[in-house]
Amino acid sequence: MPGTSPAAPRVAALVGPYLSGKTTLMESLLFTCGAIDRRGNQKDGNTVGDASPEARGHSMSVEVSAATGEFLGETWHFLDCPGSVEFWNDTQSALMVADVAVVVCDPEIERALTLAPLFHFLDEHEIPHMVFINKLDHTEVRMRDLMEALQGVSSRKLALREVPIREGDTISGYVDLVSERAYKYKEGEQSDLISIPGDLEDREAEARQDLLESLADFDDGLLEQLLEDTVPEKQEIYSHLTKDLAGDLIVPVFLGAAEQMNGVQRLMKALRHETPEPRETRKRLGDLSGDPLVQVFKTYHMPHTGKTSMARIWDGSVKDGMNLGPHKISGLFRMTGHTQNKIPKAGVGDIVAMGRMDEVSTGDLLSAAGAVKGAIWPSPAQPIYSFAITPKKREDEVKLSAAITKLTDEDSSISVEHNQDTNEMVLWGQGEIHLQVAAERLANRYNVAVDTRRPLTPYKETIRRGAKQHARHKKQSGGHGQFGDVHIEIKPLPRGSGFEFTESITGGAVPRQYIPAVEAGIRDYMTKGPLGFPLVDFAVNLYDGQYHAVDSSDMAFKLAAIAGMKEAMPSCDPVLLEPICEVHVYVPNAYTAKVQGLISKRRGQILGFDAKKGWPGWDGVAAHMPQAELHDMIIDLRSLTFGVGTYEWKFDHLSELTGRIADDVVASRQKAA
Repeated sequence: MPGTSPAAPRVAALVGPYLSGKTTLMESLLFTCGAIDRRGNQKDGNTVGDASPEARGHSMSVEVSAATGEFLGETWHFLDCPGSVEFWNDTQSALMVADVAVVVCDPEIERALTLAPLFHFLDEHEIPHMVFINKLDHTEVRMRDLMEALQGVSSRKLALREVPIREGDTISGYVDLVSERAYKYKEGEQSDLISIPGDLEDREAEARQDLLESLADFDDGLLEQLLEDTVPEKQEIYSHLTKDLAGDLIVPVFLGAAEQMNGVQRLMKALRHETPEPRETRKRLGDLSGDPLVQVFKTYHMPHTGKTSMARIWDGSVKDGMNLGPHKISGLFRMTGHTQNKIPKAGVGDIVAMGRMDEVSTGDLLSAAGAVKGAIWPSPAQPIYSFAITPKKREDEVKLSAAITKLTDEDSSISVEHNQDTNEMVLWGQGEIHLQVAAERLANRYNVAVDTRRPLTPYKETIRRGAKQHARHKKQSGGHGQFGDVHIEIKPLPRGSGFEFTESITGGAVPRQYIPAVEAGIRDYMTKGPLGFPLVDFAVNLYDGQYHAVDSSDMAFKLAAIAGMKEAMPSCDPVLLEPICEVHVYVPNAYTAKVQGLISKRRGQILGFDAKKGWPGWDGVAAHMPQAELHDMIIDLRSLTFGVGTYEWKFDHLSELTGRIADDVVASRQKAA
């Protein structure tokens, strides 16, 4: 093995698709490190990770969980990251501060595709990563076929480090390709050293040669040795592996079954000897300086402890009670899932939780002098799914706004908007489960229960022909009466013109001080036209009218204008307008044809497709699609593409909608009203 490992604590992020077994692997790693004396399991709800009620309710990771262990005298921080693409924002943040990522996957060839976005992110940010093929206790899959499938979604060379020993369809052990030693698994114990099975010697020699050739791609000296049939020393091979992993040149692949503890000890030893030091990780984030230098990568708001900022220390040390610029650390902790263990101080490489730093956000770099600029930090993905929300109790409306502020502080891929057209509070996120979890957090953490429903589509309406209308508002009562009289002409405008108001009054038929009231009345009416939707793309000209010296007022002319619009608009051939969005769908090119079918089925107009820039083997399909059809399209798209398909969208234009669909929309809105 290489020389002395660095003393600074290191961080391994456990990442991979949903159901690959990351939380189980973290339990096994913590058990190997002696951090826990008994492994929990998700069925019993007693794992260190997935400790929140939402995670246990959905039987899946919904946020980053941190835990710490000691292995052979060295400190390790493990970050168990969500596997669902809907919680990708948390995973990205954890990866940015990790020294190494352990990509956990299962031995199903068809599911290799699910790793493509993860591999792309890791390589884009040059994050060293290993692969741990989990659940390799019973499988008939050929390792060559599985490696070929995994290599198909990785731009970096995969380097198999072990070959499995099979007994029927059971994987009973492995041969290490560097040490050329064979081991037989013993559940819950260290593996037994055995002789390499005779029927595996040729396969082991072939796989070892493949490993050496992969390393020789990045070292001319090693290449010369192989060309001369010189066998390199094992120590030299380990040195190449360490160097190439740190440079994100190769991806070592290990085998095991975390639930049975198979391969976990071997993985932990590889992490210890080959994971780069924190100072190397810091270089990825740019030219940064500060003493201390601390980066926040996750924010929590807990019911009893308030705001907690999870951070990694890049330089110097931090203590409870010290200031990082204007921010005072009110409690310093080491996290074990959701359990906070108070500590007095921490140093370079450590993961810590800092209490009650209310003005600090995820991604912030802090030092004693204040905020540090220049860190590279990924932006959250565009929201693609939404709920309209209302508090179950009317008195919780103010409390809801404060709770949503905390919710979006925890997860920047969640956003909220107050839609003026539909008068709804709309919560946006990355998918249905993402927003279900958000709603559960509002209830569990902030004691604000909400009702959720599909948001209304912001339809509008316009007119296809003009009209002239005379309207009078006259009301007589004791004292001053009310009198306003207007003649208006209404005309349609080209799409996208909005609303125009003009006046051509002559001879003072309507005094100038009342003309703004006429416009105000028309604008009031515009919020709900004859079909029940906001009116756009029309013009109104006030060309005549009458007034009374005593009874006329702003209100009278405003009401007269509203009456005129109500009487005229039904005769102007009103028509429904639906919002059309420009959509770019990104999928592996094997799914391009199916995605085009999905778009067409949802009334989309395909504009074309092209290769996705920087993503070999992927296409981007451009289309115009009705916004109403986008609400749950991400569910169908992910189902069609093993969860990897996604899209971006923006409003493009309004288009007339007629026929049965339009009739159903109008009837539904009128019923709701």
